[in-house]
Amino acid sequence: MYWAVLLGSAVLEAVWATALSKEAYVLFVVAVTLSMVGLSYGMKRIPIGTAYAVWVGIGAALTVTWAMITGEETVSAWKIVFLTGIIACVIGLKFLRSGVDRPALVGTAEAVPDLEPGAVGGAVAGGVETSS
Repeated sequence: MYWAVLLGSAVLEAVWATALSKEAYVLFVVAVTLSMVGLSYGMKRIPIGTAYAVWVGIGAALTVTWAMITGEETVSAWKIVFLTGIIACVIGLKFLRSGVDRPALVGTAEAVPDLEPGAVGGAVAGGVETSS
């Protein structure tokens, strides 16, 4: 469900970007609002970096594709190759296991390893090294 909403909000990103270029401000405001709400909803279960990359990647690819379809932007083989690359990267992000490489959050038990007294540089009383 979260991925579907995120993809829908990415489509709306392409809508608001196109509406902005056409000076269709009412459509822009509606689409940007719904797009941001969808992005926010998706970020509740999808890591923020992944969600944002998917949202921007799909939105940008759709915006360029629409501009090429309508003739506002030239079509070239290289553009199609690179747009395909963006979409392939987004698909790759979907299939990565989330949480595997994510660092522990600050303030959690696993955020800072337990250190034994004197484990760093032979520190003593109060964590200050003394010379003998």
